[in-house]
Amino acid sequence: MNSEVTVEAPTHPALFRVLLAIALAYSLLAGLRTITDYDLPWQLATGRWIWAHGAIPDTDVFSYTASGQPWIYPVASCLLLYAIFMIGGYALLSWLGAVTCVTTVALLLRRGASASAMLAILALPRIAARTGPRAEMFTVILFAAFLSLLWEQFSSGRARLWLLPILMVAWVNLHLGFVAGFVLIGAYVGCEVFETLISSQRRQAALVRMKRAWPWLLLTIPATLLNPWGWGIYTALVRQNAAMAQHGQWINEWASVPLNWTNFGPLISLRETNGIFFLLFAVAISCALVAAARRQPGAALLLIGAAYVGMKHVRFQGLFACVLIVVGGSILSGAWNEWSAKSVDARTRQILIAGAAALTFILAVTRSADLVTNRHYLGSTDTSRFGVGLSWWFPERALTFVEQQALSPQIFNHYNVGGFLVWRLGPRYRDYVDGRAIPFGPGIFEKQDRLLSISPSASEWQYEVERYQINTVVLSLARYDGVATALPVFCNSSAWSPVYLDEISAVFVRRSEQTKTLVEQRALDCAKAPVLGQVSSNSATAFNQWANAALVFLVLGRQDEALASSDRALRLFPDSANLHFLRAKIFTALRMPGQAELEYRTALALEPNDVTWASLAQLYESMGDAKKQVEAMQRAVETSARPHLMLVNLAFLDLGLQKPDAALKALDDAVRRAPPEATTNRPFQLDLARGRASAWSALGNAEQAIANEEAATRIAPDRIDVWQELATLYELNGRVDDSMKARDRAKLLQAPENGNR
Repeated sequence: MNSEVTVEAPTHPALFRVLLAIALAYSLLAGLRTITDYDLPWQLATGRWIWAHGAIPDTDVFSYTASGQPWIYPVASCLLLYAIFMIGGYALLSWLGAVTCVTTVALLLRRGASASAMLAILALPRIAARTGPRAEMFTVILFAAFLSLLWEQFSSGRARLWLLPILMVAWVNLHLGFVAGFVLIGAYVGCEVFETLISSQRRQAALVRMKRAWPWLLLTIPATLLNPWGWGIYTALVRQNAAMAQHGQWINEWASVPLNWTNFGPLISLRETNGIFFLLFAVAISCALVAAARRQPGAALLLIGAAYVGMKHVRFQGLFACVLIVVGGSILSGAWNEWSAKSVDARTRQILIAGAAALTFILAVTRSADLVTNRHYLGSTDTSRFGVGLSWWFPERALTFVEQQALSPQIFNHYNVGGFLVWRLGPRYRDYVDGRAIPFGPGIFEKQDRLLSISPSASEWQYEVERYQINTVVLSLARYDGVATALPVFCNSSAWSPVYLDEISAVFVRRSEQTKTLVEQRALDCAKAPVLGQVSSNSATAFNQWANAALVFLVLGRQDEALASSDRALRLFPDSANLHFLRAKIFTALRMPGQAELEYRTALALEPNDVTWASLAQLYESMGDAKKQVEAMQRAVETSARPHLMLVNLAFLDLGLQKPDAALKALDDAVRRAPPEATTNRPFQLDLARGRASAWSALGNAEQAIANEEAATRIAPDRIDVWQELATLYELNGRVDDSMKARDRAKLLQAPENGNR
């Protein structure tokens, strides 16, 4: 067996050129989409701030909650993105995303292997997902450049490695992902070390390559110091990495990929891309086995390592796809050439190659058509559509209203709106939170979610309002990652008045002497206020308008209008899982459980996920079908990216069904399946303690019940309900004095001046 490392020259250059053209065309269409990202706006705002002030901020300048906190972030990307916006607006930024996607694929395929081109077409959805206009796009394209150069050096020993330090200087000033370059360098060195262990001939070749490479590899280290903070950039890297673990608890792109049979469903679908990672993962493992068989252990470990990272964090799947295309393509190309030359006649070889190329072509054409017609976007939870410009979900009209009415600059917002707020209304207006992990720290996510889950009249809200002088609240009502459930709570609040409402956002002002005139002139009745204004002539945008209007009507209790809006959306596009999920909620509210169950089942057939299964479980609970309720909740656990959280929900379901033993088992399973960072997730730990307290109480074990409820008070000493639960347990077990002390603590927390600090 010829297992030497060789250059994978294209056996069929004409075929490669055709596949390359298909891959580049497909990548252009996949990359050309409207802007949706939460982080891009604050990056644009950073570029604008630097341009206006002629200085680089090293503390937070955009929020009022983290003002003055250390913040180090590569600024070249922010300046570049801002310059592109100033030249061509959001449209040019969309084109930048498309060009980045095409360039990344071109870099990965620059060495001409047909197998790599086929893998690129297969893996393109994962690359396109990470090359949208934001700073991260530069990590993807520079990772592809590094990988291409290092693999060329490993294969031929003739790569232009002098480019690496130059690329690293750019990388460290564009995105904190520059550390991925060092990972690739380490992987390259590891591959060469393995080569020295296999045979004397390969050892000599590896040493020659390393001798040529090591000066340029070492120069990448001082290259990282050519940034405004020098070694300080590594401080930002450490802080970002520390926050990443917590982000996995709140932000989907930092979550891990759940391994379950449901997600393997669309594995080989021509149209659906939800399960594409698992297919790529299977291909990577297969390539690794082939590499091991051909005595290429370095390549095998690189593929396995990249697959693991892609499994660990959704965000890294684009980088994993790059490794698979270059390294996996090289392995497959070499193995095919060797095997087919010995075992397959020329005619059969041509038939197999033509068949693989035809399937690849059909895949690219089908998925490209879905992109251009928006079937891909409307059928998934992607807020983009094909084309250029700003996505439909950004609260542009609401913020225009805030600006026109000169509302209070201290605005409370959910994190997904924060970046757009400071970009659209800065520098006068600052945000409560946005997507920057470093200045805020992980606790802000829990805090904002807690505030949006309780009454705005609660002491925690009152304290926060007084502390920061918050007089304005902007709510995103978007179907994906919005906070529409908070809308009726604010609408019914005596402390806040709705002054603006549309199908994607709402604005509230605090009732006070300063806002009295505005409230008198602009106050809305949420039960009657118009929601949807002019409907777009673009069918994809119109679909989102009608679908989101249906959600707003639903949460406001205007069910007839919700159903009518969902009907309009359904006529525009009937294959949206999210729309059928929404219609199930509407039918549930209309007390039509049969129709609701049918809609849930339709949604699950289109896109199975934990939220839909959990909602179906709630429906079965209302129908009194305990067996189906438990089965649906178990399916929610199986399909969840965060199964430990769904297991907690299952435990509370078991408690409701008076199955404390099953509840304790579910809670133990939740701990077993939780990621390490879950130990610092306060809501999760609180639910564990409260669930165990309830279960042990039901089993008659007062000591364990009280111990767990006491643990809950240590986790959340500011929660009134937890102290009240502890007081009840004390009372039931004859500890009257302790019960009185716990109730006194709860009463003390109810006072506004003793809110959540």
